[in-house]
Amino acid sequence: MYIKNIELQGFKSFLNKTNISLERGVTAVVGPNGCGKTNIIDAVRWVLGEQKKSTLRSAKMEDVIFNGTQSVKPINFCQVKLTIDNDRQILPIEYNEVEISRRLFRTGESEYYINKNLCRLKDIYEMFVDTGMSSDAYSVIELKMIENILSNDKSNFKKMLDEAAGISNYNQQRKSTRNKLKAVMNDMDRVNDIIFEIDKNVKSLNLQMKRFKRHKVLMEDLKNKEILLSGFKINQLIKDEKPIKDKLRSKNIDESSILKQIKDDNDLLKKIN
Repeated sequence: MYIKNIELQGFKSFLNKTNISLERGVTAVVGPNGCGKTNIIDAVRWVLGEQKKSTLRSAKMEDVIFNGTQSVKPINFCQVKLTIDNDRQILPIEYNEVEISRRLFRTGESEYYINKNLCRLKDIYEMFVDTGMSSDAYSVIELKMIENILSNDKSNFKKMLDEAAGISNYNQQRKSTRNKLKAVMNDMDRVNDIIFEIDKNVKSLNLQMKRFKRHKVLMEDLKNKEILLSGFKINQLIKDEKPIKDKLRSKNIDESSILKQIKDDNDLLKKIN
């Protein structure tokens, strides 16, 4: 597996479309200071998914787009294409030749392609991980990386050894799994908090339901007792009503007798007169 061709357009100092063809073996790019040799390395890193602006020697990502000169206006996008010979099938793809491209617009939008098919940055990263050819792999070494390797910072040295040993992908998967597990644990904590609140509400509702049922039983018992009391009062009123009716009947008889007597007296009075 090796890089067959690098195509640059609008990337840093490469305004016009520029093709750099490479053959098997040793290929050197020579030129005076400031001619853009390091920009080619930056382009390779960039198309492979490099996201660190400092690594690309830029203040912001849009700085990799050709910014114009006194006689040439700046352009709105840049693009780098990397053609890779995959005859040994080192890359996990069935094609013998793989083209990776990245396009950046001045608005900040990015596009990634594998063999002219739109893809994600993650797809490119997963394709090149543990192949020694990713954006931060040991196969692309600059002066600063050599200084890091020779320094006392063991993390950089370990990262290079992991890449060479082919376990970076497993480390990334382990990190991703741990992050997912942490997210699940956080979700579980929130679920437990929700369950606690729901249990608390359920207990309160159960207590209210028991009080409601007891209130219903008491109201039913009160209703039955009020019915019995009303029945007793009705019977008592019926009993009290009977002597009153008898007395009223007797009074009515006396009234009839008195009225008759008055009539007879009136008749007798008329006869005498």
